[in-house]
Amino acid sequence: MKFPRNDREEAEQQVMKIYKESSPALETLFEWSYVNHVAWSLVIVFLGLILWMSVALVNAENQRNALITKQCRDPVFKTELDKKCLRSVQSRDHWWEHLTYAMSHLSPEK
Repeated sequence: MKFPRNDREEAEQQVMKIYKESSPALETLFEWSYVNHVAWSLVIVFLGLILWMSVALVNAENQRNALITKQCRDPVFKTELDKKCLRSVQSRDHWWEHLTYAMSHLSPEK
C-alpha cells in the first residue's frame, strides 16, 4: 500500500518519536552513588588503623617483655638501660606471640 508523501512523512515522524522516547536519557544514564564509596573508604581506613595499632602493640609488648626479663641491661652500669638494645631486641621468637600475649593479658600480672 502506497502512502502519499505527507502521510509517509507523518508515519516516519511518529516512528521516530516513539524511537526517541524509548532511548535512555543520557542525563540520568550514569548516576553515581557515593554511599558505597564512603563505606568502602571507611573500611579501608579502619583496617589501616587496626594494622597500625597492632604494629604499635607488638612493639610495646616486645619492649615491655624485654624490660621484665632484663634483656637490655647496660653492660657497664648495671642499674641503667641500654636504649639501643631496647630498640632492636627480640624478646620472643615471633611477632604474633607478642600480639597474642598483649591481647590476652589486659592487666599486668601480679
